[in-house]
Amino acid sequence: MDYGKFKYESALKARESRKNQAQTIIKEIKLRPKIDPHDYGTKKSHVERFLKAGDKVKVTIMFRGREQSRPELGFRLLQRLASDVEELGFVESQPRQDGRNMIMVIGPHRRKSEARAERASRDSHHSERASRSRAADTAVHEAPADEQLTSPPQPANGAEPAVEAQPAAQAQPAPAQPEAQPAPAQPEAQPEPAPAQPAAQAQPAPAAEPAPVPVPKPGPRPAPPSRPDAPKPGPRPGAQSRPKPEAPKPEARPKPPSRPRPEAVAAQARSAASRAAAPEAGTDS
Repeated sequence: MDYGKFKYESALKARESRKNQAQTIIKEIKLRPKIDPHDYGTKKSHVERFLKAGDKVKVTIMFRGREQSRPELGFRLLQRLASDVEELGFVESQPRQDGRNMIMVIGPHRRKSEARAERASRDSHHSERASRSRAADTAVHEAPADEQLTSPPQPANGAEPAVEAQPAAQAQPAPAQPEAQPAPAQPEAQPEPAPAQPAAQAQPAPAAEPAPVPVPKPGPRPAPPSRPDAPKPGPRPGAQSRPKPEAPKPEARPKPPSRPRPEAVAAQARSAASRAAAPEAGTDS
């Protein structure tokens, strides 16, 4: 006996058994004794949805403050809810007081595996219908254009097909023209007169177009009336012209002494040296 093969087969069996199992889940809905009718309808729809899916529902009534002295209000509300969902579930646990809350458990009539199988069959049915409609649409789009053009339209509700309209030339025969009477014999020199055109073929003269009506141009706008100039207010009687004080002129700053240029200093030094050498030359002579 191969132990590895046995272990592998047992694991496969356990996996298949888990697929068929359905775990029951307990859903919880909380209510208040003074719940509004619209809110009660919403909570009841949730309970119905849970029971249809095969889950249990735990209904809890919460009491606050002085509501704890009136537990019969919560009991009546639970009995009302149980009677409303009687077709989908039954009361598994009767209402009981648990501190500030009152609890009741409602169980579904059918198992969760049955609900899951029904849901799977419904989904497969919807998917099959969708695939059929999609295949029909693709067949219509892929049909050749010649077949769509040549195939006559089918009448709706068994009505007779409409007769195709014939062209006007074939439907109404042309009126018989009167036989031409033989013309009297005339000499060969005279030409035959041209046949007169019927009045129906004569083209009517085009109607004369009406002359355009000249549009008057707007003239210049009249100038607005001039307003008389208002007199300007004169000077106040008490006001006198006062001379403005003259601002003191700034004192002139002494100019800094100019520095002698180096060329002039060198020239003065040469001239002084030449003067000093002149008397020395006179004494030697």
